Amino acid sequence: MSILVPAVADSDQLHRDALTVLQPGFVGTAPPEWLRRHLAAGLGSVALFGRNVTDPEQLAALTAALRSENPDVLVAIDEEGGDVTRLEAGSGSSWPGNLALGAIDDPALTRDVARELGRALAACGVNYNWAPSADVNSNPRNPVIGVRSFGADPGLCARHTAAWVEGLQSVGVAACAKHFPGHGDTAVDSHLGLPVVDVDVDLLRSRDLVPFMAAIEAGAKAVMTAHIMIPALDPTLPATLSRAVLSDLLRGSLGYQGLIVTDGIEMGAIADTYGTGEGTVLALIAGADAICVGGGLADEETVLHLRDAIVEAVRARRLSEERLADAAQRVRGLGNWARIEAQGELAEPDLAIGLRAARRALRVVRAPGAAVAPVTERPYVASFSPQANIAVGDETPWGVAGMLAARFPGTRTARFGPDIELDEVEAGVLAGAAGRRLVLVVRDAHRHTWMSAALDRLVTARPDALVVEMGVPQAVPVGALHVATHGAARVCGLAAVEVLTGQQV
Repeated sequence: MSILVPAVADSDQLHRDALTVLQPGFVGTAPPEWLRRHLAAGLGSVALFGRNVTDPEQLAALTAALRSENPDVLVAIDEEGGDVTRLEAGSGSSWPGNLALGAIDDPALTRDVARELGRALAACGVNYNWAPSADVNSNPRNPVIGVRSFGADPGLCARHTAAWVEGLQSVGVAACAKHFPGHGDTAVDSHLGLPVVDVDVDLLRSRDLVPFMAAIEAGAKAVMTAHIMIPALDPTLPATLSRAVLSDLLRGSLGYQGLIVTDGIEMGAIADTYGTGEGTVLALIAGADAICVGGGLADEETVLHLRDAIVEAVRARRLSEERLADAAQRVRGLGNWARIEAQGELAEPDLAIGLRAARRALRVVRAPGAAVAPVTERPYVASFSPQANIAVGDETPWGVAGMLAARFPGTRTARFGPDIELDEVEAGVLAGAAGRRLVLVVRDAHRHTWMSAALDRLVTARPDALVVEMGVPQAVPVGALHVATHGAARVCGLAAVEVLTGQQV
């Protein structure tokens, strides 16, 4: 008597579905031949980063070339505005980020900013944005979320997450709420290691899940997973690879039926623990529909490696044909939605709204009794630069030094990093700033002992110093004038310069 074993789906369809669920990146400003070939063979998405963008015209030509191979391709980008920008990686963003919008707490404005950002994306042919960050930044020392969050209050994060999703999707660009089930209470960067969020389920539901529930209610087309361990939900697997998190919680308890995409599968939290191939397979088994890759790995070898890992898992009966087909169908369905949405007329983006919002986000504190005159001639600007996290990238300029130097030729500037000798910095800055207004620019000073120590020394020596904080603001402002921008977008810097000089841009 023979035993009938169910046949695996035909090879062509299996390979096509395996390609469909991948979201790879590439190097260059035009699609390479291998990418075109895989798009024609079924690749469902392409990920764009700053390395792929020079200007809107080039980007529009690139996305048109991608669609010539697959009209329903999802063209994804990580464009949060604020500190995380790919459209304007060379200059800084025209839109303030989440923390600035949360500081204003005007959901209608958040909706408007997201809509205009979406128009800028859609004009370039980008139809899928890995944003907004729905994380509640409950840990002030979080190294990777910070200003990317709307704030530390779940209700505030929820109403602005919903508004951001609605604004972006109103112009036909799919939103992706991240990083589920919440990356805000971490002290480890998941690009480099595997964070553990050791909280109970009640706290998770009352804090971290609240913005994601709002995103789902607002109709978010996609949700991105977090590479974090939450023992209360799954004691053995990180959220990206956990059936308990993706299938039972997100799909089951929260009723989400849209696309689930992983955070970058090559990030250290997954790649260094499971490997990219095995991580991809486990994520699909757990309930993910799409695999983000390409921030670090961006070549055909990576695509073939992940495709073959998926195919082998199906043939080995580890990953069911049905689960893979369901995932691929969700990708194709979203691509079809985006193609239909792109057929309407699209107004030009209102670029001025970003600066208007950045102005409203400023928190300006003057020291008691201090009479602070505007900067009217060449100052000395000392900027203190932490190591950029990988999500933000280190190629995007930030600060106010260049803006002040453009206004006041002869402005002296200096930039300092973590490897400073405090005595040398203090002596050098004080000597260079003799007879000049001193402007000190910091970013998350509360998280960096070296930076806060330098700031304290310099403000003590020069109590007339003007301080600009471009990260999460300190609890106690210092300096004769303290300007908190709630982010390091270009427009946040411009708004700060207006305050320092008393002159609008």
